[in-house]
Amino acid sequence: MYTLVVVLLSSLLSLGNCSGPANVTSHAKSEPIQKKEAAFVQPAAIKTGADQTPQYLPLLKNKRVAMVVNQTSLIGKKHLVDTLLSEGINIKFIFAPEHGFRGDADAGATISNGTDTKTGLPIISLYGKNKKPSADQLKDIDIVVFDIQDVGARFFTYISTMHYVMEACAENNKPLMVLDRPNPTGYYVDGPVLNLKHQSFVGMHPIPIVHGLTVGELAQMINGEKWLAGGKNCPVTIIPAKNYTHKSRYSLPVKPSPNLPNDVAIQIYPSICLFEGTNVSVGRGTETPFQVIGSPFYSKKDFSFTPKSMPGATNPPHLNQVCYGQKFTAKNTPEKFTLAYLLDFYQNSTNKEKFFNNYFTNLAGTTELKEQIIAGKSEAEIKATWQPALQAYKKMRKQYLLYPDFE
Repeated sequence: MYTLVVVLLSSLLSLGNCSGPANVTSHAKSEPIQKKEAAFVQPAAIKTGADQTPQYLPLLKNKRVAMVVNQTSLIGKKHLVDTLLSEGINIKFIFAPEHGFRGDADAGATISNGTDTKTGLPIISLYGKNKKPSADQLKDIDIVVFDIQDVGARFFTYISTMHYVMEACAENNKPLMVLDRPNPTGYYVDGPVLNLKHQSFVGMHPIPIVHGLTVGELAQMINGEKWLAGGKNCPVTIIPAKNYTHKSRYSLPVKPSPNLPNDVAIQIYPSICLFEGTNVSVGRGTETPFQVIGSPFYSKKDFSFTPKSMPGATNPPHLNQVCYGQKFTAKNTPEKFTLAYLLDFYQNSTNKEKFFNNYFTNLAGTTELKEQIIAGKSEAEIKATWQPALQAYKKMRKQYLLYPDFE
């Protein structure tokens, strides 16, 4: 049963702590939105949290504001920062996640502090050595706004950045506002649940690879499950997306990172990102990143590509080497998470001894998956071992949903 939470604007203005579900504005039920054929066409009926300026502008007036944003933080075709500045909001600086404020840096590249040439605002990196806002950075701030598009996979680092921002806000008694956005893979839940022994920046929470949450719902879960350091609670207000449900298929209006350029890449990403922990390329350094997989050690030779150095992938795996494998298109991309490609590439690798690297466990969130693949277990056998933890997660997840579920 879905419970609609309605909070009047006067209640939102208090920005108080939320020990249970976060403060949210009302949103209406709607019919599921059908996925568009063209990539990145936003369904007209769905409005992101950022789109709904009357709901949150009053909360930012006469406040000193810090923004956690990147290239996905748009209202239509205009950046949220530009919109707020035109409304007279006093933005003091920008916190930038992995890939930077404009979203053009390589995965894993060090992001430096700097100044936005368009607005003159200082940019503070939250990727590299400084992943968490410091007390000094927050001392003259009244409120922090988080508005970044997630893709619904545990190892996509924007949600790790949100965790550290929430932690900093909790420790310094600063309110956080989350402008929520639909999850393009939010229509299901799957994958192994992370064991906290393997916690890292690509997996901070005991959730499955495909978690089925928006960032607003995850923020509620982080608070409700006491996952912040010391069990602290972040004072958070969530502006929900309008007319979104977990049955909706949502096509992103802008690529969320340099190597996720379209719907196909985003849909297959949870299944093939695990290859980043192997000697198989996911197409970094090609015109089709996360739409091809291949390796010099794959025995099937039906399809090939050669990674090159290019913006967003300046030193990709297997640089200038021919990689054999498979290409994904809208016609052959599975709608949900699968181990089929990982099992196939391991079984047909001519270099099994070096197939896995140490990063694989961080991505999988467990040591068992690697062991099961080496032991020759089938996908059905492996997935069966996930079910007890997955069922417990699904039960917990329902407590924090802001939108009608897919079940």
